Amino acid sequence: MAEKTEATVSTTTPATPKGLAVEQQYGIKDHWKALAACTLMSMCPFQYGIDFGLIGGLQSMVGFLQVFGYKDPHLIMGYNLSTERQQLISSLMTLGAFVASLTVGPIASVIGRRTSIWAASLLCIVSNIIMMTTTDIGGLYAGRLLIGLSNGMFMTFSQLYIQEVAPARYRGLMISSFQVWTSLGSLVGTIVDNFTSKMEGRSSYLIPLGLVYIVPVLLSLGLLLIPESPRWLMQHGKVEPARKALRWGRPYTDAMVDEEIRDIAISLEDEDRIMKSASFMDMFRDPVDRRRTVLAICGLSVQGASGAMYMIAYGTYFFQIAGIGAAFENSCILNAVGIVAILINSSVITHFGRRRVFLTIGLCICGLAQLLTAVVWTVNPNTKSTGQAIVGLGVVYIMGYNGMVAAYAWISGGELPSQRLRSHTFGLATAMGFFIAWLTTFTAPYFINPASMGWGPKYGYIWAPSCILSA
Repeated sequence: MAEKTEATVSTTTPATPKGLAVEQQYGIKDHWKALAACTLMSMCPFQYGIDFGLIGGLQSMVGFLQVFGYKDPHLIMGYNLSTERQQLISSLMTLGAFVASLTVGPIASVIGRRTSIWAASLLCIVSNIIMMTTTDIGGLYAGRLLIGLSNGMFMTFSQLYIQEVAPARYRGLMISSFQVWTSLGSLVGTIVDNFTSKMEGRSSYLIPLGLVYIVPVLLSLGLLLIPESPRWLMQHGKVEPARKALRWGRPYTDAMVDEEIRDIAISLEDEDRIMKSASFMDMFRDPVDRRRTVLAICGLSVQGASGAMYMIAYGTYFFQIAGIGAAFENSCILNAVGIVAILINSSVITHFGRRRVFLTIGLCICGLAQLLTAVVWTVNPNTKSTGQAIVGLGVVYIMGYNGMVAAYAWISGGELPSQRLRSHTFGLATAMGFFIAWLTTFTAPYFINPASMGWGPKYGYIWAPSCILSA
């Protein structure tokens, strides 16, 4: 229920030029405030990427394993992490993000986007304090779950803010930069891991964890300088604050601001009418809506089906236990290649709309790379040439995944739902995507950890057919 309005919104005043027609009059310099606010929010996926980059390396650090692992003279590190602990350390973060994605609706209807990001920042800082101060595995588990909740809130509420604040002509650019920021965060995390991995004692993993404080602190300070989302303010009947927020971020005249306020009011009325006529089960009643729902779920689920999560969460550990030299450096290389692939994709994504073609080709590339990795290791294990081949195939895999699968999976998942059921369908598809990511992260240690099945690179035999079937 919306709050009592602080001012009325007239819908009878003659309209001024709308949407892109108005925005075409202004360039980036004119919209610099709104774009600066969106850039600040883009630090949220950077934080998400840092966490992924860091945690993969920590599991291969002697200093970390001395505290949370056990001695294993058969491995190069001299230590190992039990399968159960490895599962929970990585998967609890994904589980937390999954839970956070399910609570976005109720939270978003009560508190604003800025307040939600502040809450996520506080949660992130608290979780990191727990992880840095504890030497008990239970404390580490609690920290991982809390930081997962934080990351889930970072990813969802930052996207909402950008979608609602960014000028329409720049909105696609700002949203598409999310994957770049995530990969850049992963690269920074792996680089820091690389420099501290040779340190002795707890400092080797405490220094990388200290990096986690930077983004939430900068976000908390930056949020003091930007306004709340005008759309959220309008949704709660706060018309004058919404006008003020729009004036802050738009180089418009008062008449243009009033026109956009009216557009938002009409849009909210339409959404309210649509939501009242749609229910969760409507996604499955009509054959067309059911097909759209299934396709949207499949579109977002192919990211997990490609096997990417085990490469992202356990890449450094995977290289280390396989005896492939310079594990931390190799992880840095793969992350850097991933960023290049995303940048290449960003230059073509607006010119080529073949979502299905790119997804199919990308999945086939990923499947072939996984299969060849497994075959090479099976035929000639534990040799320098095999290690070099696996790193090269890893580069091919990342090019296929980051350059094609990841980007087009999100686009397809967002475009497939019908307008009437968009929030229900996309919410379910996103939750399923997080669930499959959690499942992949949780089960991977059984296959790659020497304490369990110890398949190592032969794990590719599982993901090669998964990629082909998804394609």
